Amino acid sequence: MSVRVGAARVRALLVTLISFFVLAAAATGCAGGDDERPRVVVTTNILGDITRQIVGDEADVSVLMKPDADPHSFGLSAVQAAELENADLVVYNGLGLEENVLRHVEAARASGVATFAAGEAADPLTFHTGQEGGPDEESGEPDPHFWTDPDRVRKAAGLIADQVAEHVHGVDEKTLRSNAARYDGQLADLTTWMERTFAAVPGNRRALVTNHHVFGYLADRFGFRVIGAVIPSGTTLASPSSSDLRSLTQAMERAGVRTVFADSSQPTKLAEVLRQEMGGDVDVVPLYSESLTEKGKGAGTYLEMMRANTSAMAGGLTGD
Repeated sequence: MSVRVGAARVRALLVTLISFFVLAAAATGCAGGDDERPRVVVTTNILGDITRQIVGDEADVSVLMKPDADPHSFGLSAVQAAELENADLVVYNGLGLEENVLRHVEAARASGVATFAAGEAADPLTFHTGQEGGPDEESGEPDPHFWTDPDRVRKAAGLIADQVAEHVHGVDEKTLRSNAARYDGQLADLTTWMERTFAAVPGNRRALVTNHHVFGYLADRFGFRVIGAVIPSGTTLASPSSSDLRSLTQAMERAGVRTVFADSSQPTKLAEVLRQEMGGDVDVVPLYSESLTEKGKGAGTYLEMMRANTSAMAGGLTGD
C-alpha cells in the first residue's frame, strides 16, 4: 500500500514539474514576441524625422545617418547593414544621394525587404549644375535634394504612410493615418509661412549662390534663380577647380551677387576662397542643407531646419 502511495506522489510531482516548465516556456515565448516590434529603417536623418512623425509609437524607427553627417559620404557598420536586412520596411532617399549606402539597400531588397525611394516618388527635377550664363547648365541627372520643397515632402510623407500601412504588420492604421494628417497640416503651414517670409525679398535679389547644388527645388517652388555653386555638382564629394571658381565669380559679378549660402559645417573656409577670387568682401550665410543637427542645436527636426534656413536666406538676401 505504501509503495503505491509513494509512486502516486512521484507521478504527481512529475506532472507538477512538467506543467511548470510548459507554462514557463509559454510565458517566455510571449515575452519574446512582445520584444519583436515591427521595425522601419531609414537611411538619412531628414527622412528619419519625417518617418518618425508619421509612425509615432506604432513601430521602432531606426535612422542610420547620424546628426551633422553628409549623406553623400556616410557609410554603414556591419551591424547597421544587418539592420537593413532585418527591417520590415526600408525608407531611403534614392536618386544617388546615399552614395555609400545604396548597395546595402539593394541587398536588403534582394533578400525580400520592402523598400521605398522617397526621392524617386517626389517628382524629381533635373540638375542644373553649371554657372548661370555658362555651358552645360543641365546635367540630365535627377536632383535628390527634394526636401527643400515642403510641398514635395508632403507628397513623400503621404506615400511613406501608405508604405508603412502596407508592409509593416502590427501597426494601428487609424493611428498612423491620424499622425500623417497632423504632420501634413504642419507641412502645409510651413509652406504658407515660407511664402510669406520670402515675399519680402525683392525680385532683383532673388538670386542664389550655394556651396553645391542643393536648393534647386526651393528655387523652383518659391521663385528664385540659382546663379551657381562653388562646387558645380550635386554631391559634396566633388571638388571645385580654378576654372569653376572663376566661372562662378564672373556669374556673381554679372548678377551683382555677393552673398553665398553654405552648409553650416564649412562657411569660414568657403568665405576665404571666394574673397581671394573676388578680391573683396563676400557674405557667407550658413544654412543646414543636407543634415539635421542634434536636438537643440538649431535644426533638430525637418520643420525646424526649414524655418531656420528660410529666415537666414531671407535675411541674407534683403540685408536684414
